Amino acid sequence: MADLFDTGADAGAAEASAPRPLADRLRPQALDEVIGQQQVLGPEAPLGVMLEAGTLGSIIFWGPPGVGKTTIARLLAHATDMHFVQISAIFTGVPELRKVFEAAKLRRKTGQGTLLFVDEIHRFNKAQQDGFLPHMEDGTILLVGATTENPSFELNAALLSRSQVLVLERLDNDDLERLVQRAERELDRPLPLTPESRAALLDMADGDGRALLNLVEQVMSWRTTSDLDVNALKTRLMKRAAQYDKGGDGHYNLISALHKSVRGSDPDAALYWYARMLEAGEDPRYLARRITRMAVEDISLADPQAQAFCLQSWETYERIGSPEGELAIAQALVYLALAPKSNAVYNAYKAARRAAKQTGSLMPPKHILNAPTKLMREQGYGDGYAYDHNAEDGFSGQDYFPDGLERMHFYDPVERGFERDLRKRVDYFAKLRQKRNS
Repeated sequence: MADLFDTGADAGAAEASAPRPLADRLRPQALDEVIGQQQVLGPEAPLGVMLEAGTLGSIIFWGPPGVGKTTIARLLAHATDMHFVQISAIFTGVPELRKVFEAAKLRRKTGQGTLLFVDEIHRFNKAQQDGFLPHMEDGTILLVGATTENPSFELNAALLSRSQVLVLERLDNDDLERLVQRAERELDRPLPLTPESRAALLDMADGDGRALLNLVEQVMSWRTTSDLDVNALKTRLMKRAAQYDKGGDGHYNLISALHKSVRGSDPDAALYWYARMLEAGEDPRYLARRITRMAVEDISLADPQAQAFCLQSWETYERIGSPEGELAIAQALVYLALAPKSNAVYNAYKAARRAAKQTGSLMPPKHILNAPTKLMREQGYGDGYAYDHNAEDGFSGQDYFPDGLERMHFYDPVERGFERDLRKRVDYFAKLRQKRNS
């Protein structure tokens, strides 16, 4: 039996002496060692205020990978003398959750709280998320969830109402540089890089501290006789892929940025976001469709050619393919950004839809109904219809809204682009209608 215990001790000693990744060795031991995230950790920030008051509540950390979600959760448990339990929603099912809750209840009876850290919490379904609620409410656990997706869309309202959402941001280059310096102190030697290639290394990390330390560890393992320049660095290292999920939050953030850049008449910003999405692997056909939508929604009749231009560019892409076809879509993008803008038809359409819902099944006035049968003629269908081509100026001025419904106004052209001319036509027919009706 003694041999068995001795074997366990030897195994523990061996594990402790085993090589550890640099990211693990540099994991902060206190909250004031965390690099970045002062918007949540500072003295006047949410976590700083909670800890100072001794009233830590359940939290949802929302942010990209490698910004410290797990580390901060672990340090919060240490700062509040709570038992730290970490699970991942990817690998944890209902039976495992029950065991976690039961163990937390036993700790609570002995006077110790449990901080339960749930990574990728958005991957739990609604029923699993609801399972946390009673244990949060009775104090069995203090929940700290982590998600890379927008909690508003991915988490239950009940869970969100019992938690505070704190946004963790990607690390900027100053934060990443501090992390590199910490790594150099730990390894007791500088990175074998020129200043330019050092800056390139920070860019490769794309705001992810964990990814940066992995890159640093690779660079430090190389045998070099001199500092590497940018070309040598990029030859040895692949650039980290940008954070982008075609079905996730990053996708919608970038398409929103692209759309608003076009609406804001900024072709340079529009091209930047277009290129960002292409570099992340977005399907150009999706972008062609969204750009055509921009022409319909934001340019509309201020430039009637814009929609046709987009469709032609889309067709050009389909005919010649990548990579040349993306240039055709880029041309449409620049054209839209510089085109006059109008959402008058868009607003008119939405207003007409609202009016249609409100007015229900009102019949058209009988004078504009066709009367192909004798019975319909006897019912007054078509009586009094004025054929516009026979009227002065080709305009009768008749009312085409349902009987008893006051005339409604939806379309209000802007004084930009081709809609200036349409504004004149709207005003012209309004005056003629008033003249005919008087």
